[in-house]
Amino acid sequence: MDKENIYKALLPQIRSLVGVENDSVANMANIAAVLKETFGFFWVGFYVVKGEQLVLAPFQGPLACTRIAFGRGVCGTAWKEQRTLIVPDVEMFPGHIACNAASRSEIVVPIFHGDEVVAVIDIDSDKLDFFDSIDAQYLEQIAKLL
Repeated sequence: MDKENIYKALLPQIRSLVGVENDSVANMANIAAVLKETFGFFWVGFYVVKGEQLVLAPFQGPLACTRIAFGRGVCGTAWKEQRTLIVPDVEMFPGHIACNAASRSEIVVPIFHGDEVVAVIDIDSDKLDFFDSIDAQYLEQIAKLL
């Protein structure tokens, strides 16, 4: 099955998971686990906005950065610009924060409450140029479920 069809099959499962649970931490934990298991991403997780920082929330994968400043790195930039960022080669991203040297490409999707970014979904791959518009499209739909 191709990536888009996998996402299409996964969306109803995630919708039903979060539909019966109102705790955001529980939902982030389950979504991180489902995405990691389904796609085998190197790292999948969430950062939540607390003041002027993103703070590590539920994730799957190796050790991660705990706090990221507004506008810093891929996550902080996606938060500041309020848009999904796809980075084909993290080494080429100005100000990239290297939480793990094995990370090669990244996608970050903001999660909104109204017009305000309240968290981000951060996914890393150990392969270059791994993410595309299909990932962005479906991860944005997942972000809306939260």
